[in-house]
This record gives sequence, structure tokens and C-alpha cells, in this order.
Amino acid sequence: MAILELRDVSFKYQLGKETVLENINLSIEKGEFVACIGRNGAGKTTLCSIMRGLIPNFQNGTMTGDVFLNGQNMKELSLGEIAQKVGFVFQNPFIQVSGIKKTVFEEIAYGLENLGVPRDEMIERTNAIITQLKIEYLRDKHPMQLSGGQSQRVALASVLVMDPEILIIDEPTSQLDPQGTEEVFETIHILKQRHKTIILVEHKIDLVSEYADRVILIDQKHILLDGPTSEILTDISLLDHGVSLPQVALLALRVEEETGKKLDRIPSVIEDAVIEFSKLV
Repeated sequence: MAILELRDVSFKYQLGKETVLENINLSIEKGEFVACIGRNGAGKTTLCSIMRGLIPNFQNGTMTGDVFLNGQNMKELSLGEIAQKVGFVFQNPFIQVSGIKKTVFEEIAYGLENLGVPRDEMIERTNAIITQLKIEYLRDKHPMQLSGGQSQRVALASVLVMDPEILIIDEPTSQLDPQGTEEVFETIHILKQRHKTIILVEHKIDLVSEYADRVILIDQKHILLDGPTSEILTDISLLDHGVSLPQVALLALRVEEETGKKLDRIPSVIEDAVIEFSKLV
């Protein structure tokens, strides 16, 4: 049974003239790392909001279809029940900072505090997530004095400490420099190793190719492509939908053009490129 499933889901914002998404069908298994790609305005963030339960509960509009969480229709679940199972990390980490805590440790523990988790358990869980994400050096810093990458890692920690079954991350590196981006993806890599179910919206295709197990392309209100990362990110039709191919794939296509030789398959990551290029020697 899928951990998260959308059946014939469509949505139109209250002030919108047209639907943003139409007849979306999507099934995600426990432990999958699924990346959602597409041009700006394609509906990726809207899809995240639907999977998180923010739509239709907090954003006005018309939604049809059904969303199932562990086989149960989300319409039958309270927002609190959804929040305990689905964690959501926004593009801007600073909007997730409470603004009332003086240390990163307290900030990460804040959600548990609101749930009334016993003090000893709260301390234990917060220490554990700080260790798991390798951010001990941030423990006593003020949450408002962190870099963008550090803030995003703390935002991830504050969600993960709640131990959600599913983590939805919406463009976590869109406002970060290369160092901040690297810090965030180091954290995401740790989550993948722990077999968390991850749904990631990200424009940096080379990072998607390195980390995601599966990729879905959204455009023209629909899911147009859905499959293993190595297949989707080497599909040249992505260019027609405002999405670039990984640099490795672009290099492989250029090698084919200049040598006149066909590779067995277009690689999407460096490791596969080394294998394929060695065959041409």
C-alpha cells in the first residue's frame, strides 16, 4: 500500500481563472525519494500544499479528487493528525523560525514543547536529531544569527524531531549560495540514508540527478513524465518543458554529436558517464 496517494486531483485557486492542476494521479511508496521538477508556475508548490493538507484547509479554492495517507482519506483526518505524519519545509527557512527562542536547541525542541512531550523525552529527541544531522556546532547559537544554509538545516531539524513519516521539501536551496546548498543536501543525504520518504521540489537538476530515486515532471497542469531518475533526467523532451538536463547528460549528447558514436545509454551522473565514455576508447 502506498504511503501517499493522489487520485484524480484537480485544483483552482479562488481568484484564478483556470485550474492549476488537473486529474493528478500519483502514488508514493514508503522510503521513496521523489523529486518534482518543472518550469516556474507549473504547479509544484500547489502540489506540495495539497499533499501537506494546506490545500484545501488554508488556501481558498476548488479542489476535486482525493488524497490518501496510509490508505486513509485526508478528508477524514484532522490537521493535527496530518501534521504528525507529514512534515513540510518551506522555501524560506526564516518563516519557520518561531522568533521566541534564544538557541537552536530550543528552536528545534519548540514543536515537541507545543505537543506537550515530557521534558526528558523532548531533550533526548532534540539531542538525537542534532547529532543525526551533524549540527552540534549550531546548538547554542541564536536562531536569528545563522546563515541561510544553517537556517534551512535547523528548519529541517525542527520538522524531523517530530518524526514525520513523510517529509515534503519545497525548493530548499532557492535562496542559498553554493555553500548553503551543499549544507542542505548533506542533510537531505542523511535523511535518504535513513530511508525517510522524501518529496523534494528542486530546480538544481544536477543535485536531483545525484540524490533522487524517482522524478516527476509537472507541466501543462499534468504529470507528464514519471519514472526512475536515470530515465527521466536523460529525456531530451525535458528541454521543451523549461527544464534542463544534468550537465553530465548534456556532455554525453555533445560527445555523441561530435564523435558520431552512440552511447549505450545517456548518463545522468558522473559515475555512469565514466563507464559509458570508457566504451568509446
